[in-house]
Amino acid sequence: MKLIMAAIKPYKLDEVREALVAIGVRGMMVTEIKGFGTQSGHTEIYRGAEYSVSFVPKMKLEIAVPDGQADEVVETIARTARTDKIGDGKIFVIDLEQALRVRTGETGDDAL
Repeated sequence: MKLIMAAIKPYKLDEVREALVAIGVRGMMVTEIKGFGTQSGHTEIYRGAEYSVSFVPKMKLEIAVPDGQADEVVETIARTARTDKIGDGKIFVIDLEQALRVRTGETGDDAL
């Protein structure tokens, strides 16, 4: 199993979710986050004064999938979230040692 973590632009969330459901993803966790990378924040103007925003708002997706589905999920997120502008986000794939469905006690791929 793999845990896929992706940080994407907030306005891309619905489009990415729809694309993932279309390829058979059955669930995900979503968290509002702030961070910076290459972009290193940006500047904004508020009431005529310019100020620096150090952390950029993003959405973090966490998706647990069987090994065989991981590449397709990563490709789908990358294709759907891409705007070809700085700050499109990052995707991380992590080995997932164990999963357990609390309600039924199912483990491994069955728990996903």
